[in-house]
Amino acid sequence: MKKSRRMSSLGNREKQFLLDVARRALTCAVQRREFPADVRGEGVLREPGGAFVTLRKRTSLRGCIGQLPSAEPLIDVIAHCAVAVAREDPRFHPVRLDELCDIEIELSVLSPLAAITPQLIIPGKHGLLVTRGHQRGVLLPQVAAEYSWSALRFLEETCVKAGLERDAWKDRVTKIEAFTADVFSESSLRIDKIAGSGPP
Repeated sequence: MKKSRRMSSLGNREKQFLLDVARRALTCAVQRREFPADVRGEGVLREPGGAFVTLRKRTSLRGCIGQLPSAEPLIDVIAHCAVAVAREDPRFHPVRLDELCDIEIELSVLSPLAAITPQLIIPGKHGLLVTRGHQRGVLLPQVAAEYSWSALRFLEETCVKAGLERDAWKDRVTKIEAFTADVFSESSLRIDKIAGSGPP
């Protein structure tokens, strides 16, 4: 996997800030209010980035929408995707106001994309983007871990996500790229705070 510039690492304070932004944006979307376009944030939060916002309701998936790394600041990507996942995930009906208290937000902050060969794919570490022409599919690293997929199965499923044949990755015109993700949720941050509150 070719090396590429990584965005700065996130500390717990930055992670909590991003989760708060996502929660506020989600609430505004459900209440049909406009979320402020100029979200405050500095440092690593203003660096270009990509991210996915995943909603879980009592551990069941309730929506997931993301944006691959681009020139847009990470904090703006998070806000945009939180609004979109509340209203636009075609697999689910829009989030209702009475659901908000039962929904947990999980964020996946993506590293830059880099070309990778199939033999270097590590399930649970790498997320994949498969592209052929105008078709493309993305699967996050945690998907392979959740289903205990092998690297080959993960690659095949990403091809299927792109609307391609399972073995489309063998075609020379098919582009395979990988990324890693810093994954954290509202509950994981709470656990970290509790774990860090005791005596040394």
